[in-house]
Amino acid sequence: MNQQLNISRTLASAILLVSILIGPPGANAGNYNDQPQVQDFIDMMVDKHGFEQQQLVAVFNEAKRREDILELMRKPAEKRLKWYEYRKIFLTAGRIDGGVDFWKQNLDALQKAEATYGVAPQIIVAIIGVETRYGGNTGRHRVIDALSTLAFDYPPRSEFFSGELEQFLILGREEDIDVTTTTGSYAGAMGYGQFIPSSYRHYAVDFDGDGKRDLWENKMDIIGSVANYFKEHGWKTGAPVAVLASVEGERYKEILEMGYKPHTVLDALRHDGIIPQQPMPDELVAALISLDQEDGPEYWLDFNNFYAITRYNHSPLYAMAVYQLSEEIRSAYEKTRLFNE
Repeated sequence: MNQQLNISRTLASAILLVSILIGPPGANAGNYNDQPQVQDFIDMMVDKHGFEQQQLVAVFNEAKRREDILELMRKPAEKRLKWYEYRKIFLTAGRIDGGVDFWKQNLDALQKAEATYGVAPQIIVAIIGVETRYGGNTGRHRVIDALSTLAFDYPPRSEFFSGELEQFLILGREEDIDVTTTTGSYAGAMGYGQFIPSSYRHYAVDFDGDGKRDLWENKMDIIGSVANYFKEHGWKTGAPVAVLASVEGERYKEILEMGYKPHTVLDALRHDGIIPQQPMPDELVAALISLDQEDGPEYWLDFNNFYAITRYNHSPLYAMAVYQLSEEIRSAYEKTRLFNE
């Protein structure tokens, strides 16, 4: 009797563990091989890229539709939170201290990246801090599930994610990555720097020369790849990112409507009543953004390097979080250096 009871308890525990691992009912449902659009996708991969059909059939037998991924895609933090709420997620003591530690532990790689690509260490560190807490959370979703769900069951961006699914399968072949077990974000981003597959293929670098681009374990490759991404997206060495501004009159409202991509020289913006709160050259090209604080809007002039950050995530909230975190990390890092001298 006791043996049967123990077996029952063991079975119940196993069932509970499985339910925890796979998520709530409805989070996973079926595989994708029975959908005509998936068959068309497989045929395309065979014809265009020379994949074996049975190999891809096996992959999509593993892929699951994930309703939780669809829910996350519909409600990104950048769209549902005000700036003062969003900022609190990333500007924390833990991320600042973690950034200082990451900087110290990877000083040589960061210095090499700055010398090679011209990107300041604090920006590289802040990106990794915002994206994955310095590798502490690189994503729990299987990438094949995320990309299949978004490619075949998320019509607003199915074309984009079909392209990323195509890139992911090619990446797996190129880098010898197991596409059925690799995990990442709900949007299919991977590694410390959360590169989507197309970015991984185009911007990841083998920074230590070992013949492999590894964005999960190899800190040299991770740091070099983030720096290369920024250089390829227009980062200018030593140029400003953003500066607080004051506004006068009514013209600034029209300037806000022009978006966050820099478009007008500062001299002209000053004539429109938009004044940077620090001395800045008149010829700098800038844009004006408004960020919601609890007591009202806060205005910033952003420059080319701010726009380069938005190439990582097309949100001015994201770019400002990265920039402000980078400044906090830089300040804290410099204090530790002074203390140790």
